[in-house]
Amino acid sequence: MASVQGLTKNRYANAPRNADHTIDQRWDTYTAAEHNRWDRLFKIMADRVVGRACKPALDAIETLRLSEGGIPNMEKLSDQLEKKTGWRVVPVAELVPDEVFFDHLANRRFPAGAFIRPEEEFEYLQEPDIFHDIFGHVPMLADPVFAEFMEAYGKGGLRAMQRGQLHNLARLYWYTVEFGLIREADELRIFGAGILSSPKETVFALEDASPNRIAFDLERIMCTKYIIDDFQKSYFVIDDFQALLDACYRDFDPIYDDVRGRPAIEPHETTDADRLIHRGTQDYFRAKAARHPEHTE
Repeated sequence: MASVQGLTKNRYANAPRNADHTIDQRWDTYTAAEHNRWDRLFKIMADRVVGRACKPALDAIETLRLSEGGIPNMEKLSDQLEKKTGWRVVPVAELVPDEVFFDHLANRRFPAGAFIRPEEEFEYLQEPDIFHDIFGHVPMLADPVFAEFMEAYGKGGLRAMQRGQLHNLARLYWYTVEFGLIREADELRIFGAGILSSPKETVFALEDASPNRIAFDLERIMCTKYIIDDFQKSYFVIDDFQALLDACYRDFDPIYDDVRGRPAIEPHETTDADRLIHRGTQDYFRAKAARHPEHTE
Protein backbone atom coordinates (compact mmCIF):
# COMPACT_ATOMS: atom_id res chain seq x y z
CA MET A 1 0.00 0.00 0.00
CA ALA A 2 1.35 3.44 -0.89
CA SER A 3 1.38 6.42 1.42
CA VAL A 4 0.32 9.89 0.32
CA GLN A 5 3.94 10.65 -0.44
CA GLY A 6 3.95 7.78 -2.94
CA LEU A 7 6.34 5.72 -0.85
CA THR A 8 5.70 2.27 0.56
CA LYS A 9 4.48 2.89 4.07
CA ASN A 10 6.06 -0.32 5.35
CA ARG A 11 9.82 0.26 5.21
CA TYR A 12 10.36 -3.51 5.60
CA ALA A 13 8.16 -4.62 2.72
CA ASN A 14 11.12 -6.00 0.78
CA ALA A 15 13.34 -6.98 3.71
CA PRO A 16 14.88 -10.48 3.59
CA ARG A 17 12.89 -12.97 5.68
CA ASN A 18 14.29 -15.82 7.72
CA ALA A 19 12.56 -19.20 7.64
CA ASP A 20 10.43 -18.16 10.65
CA HIS A 21 9.53 -14.86 8.92
CA THR A 22 11.68 -12.78 11.28
CA ILE A 23 13.77 -9.95 9.87
CA ASP A 24 16.62 -7.69 10.95
CA GLN A 25 15.06 -4.68 12.67
CA ARG A 26 17.98 -2.46 11.57
CA TRP A 27 17.20 -0.15 14.46
CA ASP A 28 19.91 2.34 13.49
CA THR A 29 18.11 3.06 10.19
CA TYR A 30 14.99 4.59 11.73
CA THR A 31 14.75 8.26 10.87
CA ALA A 32 14.45 11.11 13.34
CA ALA A 33 10.87 11.61 12.11
CA GLU A 34 10.03 7.97 12.89
CA HIS A 35 11.50 8.19 16.38
CA ASN A 36 9.60 11.44 16.90
CA ARG A 37 6.36 9.72 15.82
CA TRP A 38 6.92 7.02 18.46
CA ASP A 39 7.65 9.64 21.12
CA ARG A 40 4.48 11.58 20.32
CA LEU A 41 2.35 8.42 20.31
CA PHE A 42 3.94 7.33 23.56
CA LYS A 43 3.27 10.67 25.27
CA ILE A 44 -0.39 10.64 24.23
CA MET A 45 -0.98 7.06 25.29
CA ALA A 46 1.10 7.14 28.48
CA ASP A 47 -1.18 9.94 29.69
CA ARG A 48 -4.35 8.33 28.31
CA VAL A 49 -3.92 4.93 29.98
CA VAL A 50 -3.43 6.27 33.51
CA GLY A 51 -6.53 5.26 35.46
CA ARG A 52 -7.69 3.13 32.54
CA ALA A 53 -5.08 0.42 31.94
CA CYS A 54 -4.66 -2.46 34.38
CA LYS A 55 -1.83 -2.21 36.90
CA PRO A 56 0.40 -4.90 35.32
CA ALA A 57 0.39 -2.98 32.04
CA LEU A 58 1.14 0.35 33.69
CA ASP A 59 3.93 -1.15 35.77
CA ALA A 60 5.55 -2.85 32.77
CA ILE A 61 5.43 0.26 30.59
CA GLU A 62 7.54 1.89 33.30
CA THR A 63 9.90 -0.97 34.16
CA LEU A 64 10.57 -1.91 30.52
CA ARG A 65 11.42 1.75 29.88
CA LEU A 66 9.41 1.96 26.66
CA SER A 67 9.72 5.74 26.62
CA GLU A 68 13.50 5.85 26.31
CA GLY A 69 15.25 6.71 23.05
CA GLY A 70 12.38 6.70 20.56
CA ILE A 71 11.43 3.42 18.89
CA PRO A 72 12.59 0.52 21.08
CA ASN A 73 15.39 -1.76 19.98
CA MET A 74 13.71 -5.19 20.11
CA GLU A 75 16.90 -7.03 21.00
CA LYS A 76 17.53 -4.86 24.04
CA LEU A 77 13.84 -4.91 24.99
CA SER A 78 13.83 -8.71 24.76
CA ASP A 79 16.77 -8.94 27.14
CA GLN A 80 14.71 -7.12 29.76
CA LEU A 81 11.50 -9.03 29.10
CA GLU A 82 13.21 -12.43 29.08
CA LYS A 83 14.44 -11.87 32.62
CA LYS A 84 10.84 -11.40 33.75
CA THR A 85 8.90 -14.14 31.94
CA GLY A 86 11.17 -15.84 29.41
CA TRP A 87 9.56 -14.07 26.45
CA ARG A 88 11.36 -12.34 23.60
CA VAL A 89 10.12 -9.92 20.95
CA VAL A 90 11.13 -10.76 17.38
CA PRO A 91 10.83 -8.30 14.47
CA VAL A 92 8.70 -9.18 11.44
CA ALA A 93 7.79 -7.19 8.35
CA GLU A 94 4.05 -7.80 8.47
CA LEU A 95 1.43 -10.24 9.72
CA VAL A 96 2.89 -13.75 9.52
CA PRO A 97 1.09 -16.97 8.49
CA ASP A 98 -1.02 -18.51 11.23
CA GLU A 99 1.16 -21.56 11.75
CA VAL A 100 4.26 -19.36 12.08
CA PHE A 101 2.49 -17.08 14.54
CA PHE A 102 1.41 -19.99 16.72
CA ASP A 103 4.89 -21.50 16.69
CA HIS A 104 6.39 -18.23 17.87
CA LEU A 105 3.89 -17.89 20.71
CA ALA A 106 4.30 -21.53 21.74
CA ASN A 107 8.03 -20.84 22.14
CA ARG A 108 7.57 -17.55 24.00
CA ARG A 109 8.44 -15.31 21.08
CA PHE A 110 6.13 -12.45 20.17
CA PRO A 111 6.35 -11.40 16.49
CA ALA A 112 6.16 -7.61 16.36
CA GLY A 113 5.79 -5.52 13.24
CA ALA A 114 8.94 -3.44 12.84
CA PHE A 115 7.49 -0.54 10.83
CA ILE A 116 5.85 2.48 12.43
CA ARG A 117 2.66 3.95 11.04
CA PRO A 118 2.96 6.86 8.60
CA GLU A 119 2.03 10.34 9.74
CA GLU A 120 -1.29 10.30 7.84
CA GLU A 121 -2.38 7.26 9.87
CA PHE A 122 -1.11 8.60 13.18
CA GLU A 123 -4.38 8.07 15.08
CA TYR A 124 -5.57 4.86 13.48
CA LEU A 125 -4.33 2.15 11.20
CA GLN A 126 -5.90 -1.23 10.55
CA GLU A 127 -2.76 -3.41 10.49
CA PRO A 128 -0.51 -3.70 13.55
CA ASP A 129 2.66 -1.61 13.60
CA ILE A 130 5.50 -1.44 16.10
CA PHE A 131 3.59 0.91 18.40
CA HIS A 132 0.58 -1.38 18.57
CA ASP A 133 2.72 -4.46 19.11
CA ILE A 134 5.20 -3.07 21.63
CA PHE A 135 3.16 -0.51 23.58
CA GLY A 136 0.01 -2.65 23.39
CA HIS A 137 1.22 -6.26 23.68
CA VAL A 138 4.65 -6.34 25.27
CA PRO A 139 3.72 -4.89 28.70
CA MET A 140 1.22 -7.71 29.25
CA LEU A 141 3.89 -10.30 28.41
CA ALA A 142 5.74 -9.13 31.53
CA ASP A 143 2.92 -10.54 33.67
CA PRO A 144 3.77 -14.19 34.50
CA VAL A 145 0.21 -15.52 34.38
CA PHE A 146 -0.74 -13.71 31.18
CA ALA A 147 2.56 -14.82 29.65
CA GLU A 148 1.60 -18.42 30.39
CA PHE A 149 -1.81 -17.89 28.80
CA MET A 150 -0.18 -16.59 25.62
CA GLU A 151 2.12 -19.61 25.41
CA ALA A 152 -0.86 -21.93 25.86
CA TYR A 153 -2.75 -20.05 23.15
CA GLY A 154 0.11 -20.61 20.73
CA LYS A 155 0.21 -24.32 21.52
CA GLY A 156 -3.54 -24.57 20.90
CA GLY A 157 -3.43 -22.80 17.57
CA LEU A 158 -2.26 -25.68 15.40
CA ARG A 159 -4.95 -27.94 16.87
CA ALA A 160 -7.62 -25.40 15.94
CA MET A 161 -6.24 -25.25 12.40
CA GLN A 162 -6.31 -29.04 12.12
CA ARG A 163 -9.97 -29.06 13.14
CA GLY A 164 -10.92 -26.23 10.80
CA GLN A 165 -12.00 -24.11 13.75
CA LEU A 166 -9.37 -21.42 13.80
CA HIS A 167 -12.14 -18.82 13.52
CA ASN A 168 -13.39 -19.89 16.96
CA LEU A 169 -9.94 -19.59 18.54
CA ALA A 170 -9.30 -16.28 16.76
CA ARG A 171 -12.38 -14.84 18.46
CA LEU A 172 -10.88 -15.71 21.84
CA TYR A 173 -7.69 -13.83 20.94
CA TRP A 174 -9.66 -10.87 19.63
CA TYR A 175 -11.88 -10.43 22.67
CA THR A 176 -9.10 -10.97 25.22
CA VAL A 177 -5.57 -10.31 23.97
CA GLU A 178 -6.65 -7.50 21.64
CA PHE A 179 -9.80 -6.05 23.21
CA GLY A 180 -10.11 -7.48 26.71
CA LEU A 181 -11.20 -5.72 29.88
CA ILE A 182 -10.47 -6.86 33.43
CA ARG A 183 -11.94 -6.21 36.87
CA GLU A 184 -9.47 -4.49 39.14
CA ALA A 185 -10.40 -3.12 42.57
CA ASP A 186 -14.10 -3.17 41.59
CA GLU A 187 -13.40 -1.09 38.49
CA LEU A 188 -13.07 -2.03 34.82
CA ARG A 189 -9.59 -1.67 33.40
CA ILE A 190 -8.00 -2.37 30.01
CA PHE A 191 -5.54 -5.13 29.16
CA GLY A 192 -6.24 -5.66 25.44
CA ALA A 193 -3.51 -4.37 23.12
CA GLY A 194 -5.93 -3.05 20.52
CA ILE A 195 -7.40 -0.72 23.12
CA LEU A 196 -4.15 0.16 24.89
CA SER A 197 -2.59 1.37 21.63
CA SER A 198 -5.63 3.39 20.46
CA PRO A 199 -6.03 6.96 21.75
CA LYS A 200 -9.77 7.00 21.10
CA GLU A 201 -10.77 3.44 21.95
CA THR A 202 -9.01 3.66 25.31
CA VAL A 203 -11.72 6.12 26.34
CA PHE A 204 -14.58 4.55 24.35
CA ALA A 205 -14.13 1.03 25.75
CA LEU A 206 -14.52 2.15 29.36
CA GLU A 207 -16.55 5.34 29.31
CA ASP A 208 -18.94 5.36 26.34
CA ALA A 209 -22.48 4.05 26.84
CA SER A 210 -22.62 2.49 23.37
CA PRO A 211 -20.87 -0.89 23.71
CA ASN A 212 -22.02 -3.91 25.67
CA ARG A 213 -19.74 -5.04 28.48
CA ILE A 214 -20.22 -8.73 29.19
CA ALA A 215 -18.62 -11.09 31.71
CA PHE A 216 -16.17 -13.53 30.13
CA ASP A 217 -17.67 -16.76 28.81
CA LEU A 218 -15.36 -18.91 26.68
CA GLU A 219 -17.94 -20.64 24.51
CA ARG A 220 -19.96 -17.45 24.07
CA ILE A 221 -16.85 -15.63 22.86
CA MET A 222 -15.98 -18.44 20.45
CA CYS A 223 -19.37 -17.92 18.81
CA THR A 224 -19.21 -14.13 18.61
CA LYS A 225 -18.24 -12.26 15.45
CA TYR A 226 -16.14 -9.11 15.64
CA ILE A 227 -15.40 -6.07 13.51
CA ILE A 228 -11.93 -4.97 12.48
CA ASP A 229 -12.45 -1.43 11.20
CA ASP A 230 -14.12 0.40 14.10
CA PHE A 231 -14.61 0.33 17.85
CA GLN A 232 -16.00 -2.91 19.25
CA LYS A 233 -19.74 -3.26 19.80
CA SER A 234 -19.15 -5.59 22.76
CA TYR A 235 -16.28 -6.02 25.20
CA PHE A 236 -15.76 -9.03 27.45
CA VAL A 237 -14.55 -8.70 31.03
CA ILE A 238 -12.36 -11.21 32.88
CA ASP A 239 -12.13 -11.39 36.67
CA ASP A 240 -8.33 -11.80 36.69
CA PHE A 241 -5.58 -13.37 34.60
CA GLN A 242 -5.54 -16.60 36.60
CA ALA A 243 -9.26 -17.06 35.87
CA LEU A 244 -8.55 -16.53 32.17
CA LEU A 245 -5.73 -19.09 32.24
CA ASP A 246 -7.83 -21.60 34.19
CA ALA A 247 -10.69 -21.27 31.71
CA CYS A 248 -8.43 -21.86 28.74
CA TYR A 249 -5.71 -24.22 29.97
CA ARG A 250 -7.48 -27.43 28.95
CA ASP A 251 -8.39 -29.63 26.02
CA PHE A 252 -10.53 -27.51 23.70
CA ASP A 253 -11.78 -30.45 21.61
CA PRO A 254 -15.05 -30.87 23.58
CA ILE A 255 -15.60 -27.11 23.38
CA TYR A 256 -14.97 -27.10 19.64
CA ASP A 257 -17.45 -29.96 19.29
CA ASP A 258 -20.04 -27.98 21.21
CA VAL A 259 -19.66 -24.67 19.36
CA ARG A 260 -19.27 -26.16 15.88
CA GLY A 261 -22.99 -26.28 15.21
CA ARG A 262 -24.00 -23.10 16.98
CA PRO A 263 -25.11 -20.06 15.01
CA ALA A 264 -22.74 -17.10 15.14
CA ILE A 265 -23.67 -14.21 17.39
CA GLU A 266 -23.49 -10.74 15.86
CA PRO A 267 -21.09 -8.28 17.52
CA HIS A 268 -23.87 -6.09 18.93
CA GLU A 269 -26.15 -8.87 20.16
CA THR A 270 -26.73 -9.94 23.75
CA THR A 271 -28.18 -13.28 24.81
CA ASP A 272 -30.36 -14.39 27.70
CA ALA A 273 -27.40 -16.30 29.15
CA ASP A 274 -25.08 -13.26 29.20
CA ARG A 275 -23.90 -11.88 32.52
CA LEU A 276 -24.27 -8.28 31.49
CA ILE A 277 -22.17 -5.68 33.23
CA HIS A 278 -23.52 -2.96 30.98
CA ARG A 279 -26.10 -3.20 28.21
CA GLY A 280 -24.88 -0.88 25.50
CA THR A 281 -27.08 1.68 23.81
CA GLN A 282 -25.26 1.14 20.48
CA ASP A 283 -25.88 4.86 19.85
CA TYR A 284 -22.41 5.45 18.41
CA PHE A 285 -22.94 2.76 15.79
CA ARG A 286 -26.48 3.82 14.89
CA ALA A 287 -25.35 7.42 14.44
CA LYS A 288 -22.46 6.33 12.24
CA ALA A 289 -24.75 4.12 10.15
CA ALA A 290 -27.12 7.06 9.68
CA ARG A 291 -24.25 9.22 8.42
CA HIS A 292 -22.93 6.48 6.14
CA PRO A 293 -25.88 4.29 5.10
CA GLU A 294 -23.87 2.91 2.19
CA HIS A 295 -21.63 1.08 4.71
CA THR A 296 -24.51 -0.51 6.61
CA GLU A 297 -24.94 -4.23 6.15
